[in-house]
Amino acid sequence: MDALPNVLLRLQRQGAALGHFNVADLVLLKAVVAAAVEVKVPVLVGASEGERDFLGTYELAALVKVMRAQHEVPIFLNADHTHSLAKAVEAARAGFDAVVIDFSALPFDQNVSRTKETVEAIKAINPAIVAEGEIGHIGTGSEIHETVPSEFRNLSTPEEARQFVDSTAIDVLAPAVGNMHGMLESMVEGKTKKHLNIERIAEIKKAVGVFLTLHGGSGTDDEDFVRAIAAGINIIHINTELRVAWRRSLEDSLTSQPNEIVPYRILPPVVESVKQVVSSRLKLFNGQLKPDEMALSTGR
Repeated sequence: MDALPNVLLRLQRQGAALGHFNVADLVLLKAVVAAAVEVKVPVLVGASEGERDFLGTYELAALVKVMRAQHEVPIFLNADHTHSLAKAVEAARAGFDAVVIDFSALPFDQNVSRTKETVEAIKAINPAIVAEGEIGHIGTGSEIHETVPSEFRNLSTPEEARQFVDSTAIDVLAPAVGNMHGMLESMVEGKTKKHLNIERIAEIKKAVGVFLTLHGGSGTDDEDFVRAIAAGINIIHINTELRVAWRRSLEDSLTSQPNEIVPYRILPPVVESVKQVVSSRLKLFNGQLKPDEMALSTGR
């Protein structure tokens, strides 16, 4: 399997982005991998600290290793939103391909120093591991919000992005460009969409020259995704959309089979529902959807 930076470079040349999808159980993992195999594109499997604590850091790495051996599409593994040196080191030792080092809630100088320390630690374990750092505030967790907090409108600047990259030696930067973790209730129902500051993305890309990640992609307008990729976004994170599909399809499966107690009869519709969401996003990020199909993919 080709290295993650090489895949990102190839996708960037193609005007595409790598889809990143969080998993917390085997249902979500099976759905994400099945979608990548179906669409025939690389995929980045992500797990936050909470998701890794539940599923198991080493257990997830072992599952992904087995799935790689079974399929031809590149399947990469990312330790998403890692808030401590110890958790980053654990992921590196477990064999993760990438680590998101997230000290963005700290003052800028502390974010720089803690990120730099963590980059050096994980690179000492595996020099090829991809280190990502984050600046700006886009919230935490895949929650359903009633309103958009005002601080989410504060954008990262090209100047602070350049300083952060130069000071930390990260491989990937995750800036605040109008994105937000979680979704509004109206977004879940498909009535409204998130919108990104495409100009700011282009400015930051020009300033730093490294790969850029868009966190909090769930509920974003499809056309904004396409424009963001063209402006320099290389990785797009989707989590809340998967969790909503997981919850709703599980409820439907239990309701339609009120007396069923066998997990492998209850859960296949859940895998399929999540797979459809992932497939749609992968096609969009890889230029496989036309404008009219993009509208259909999100019910607009």
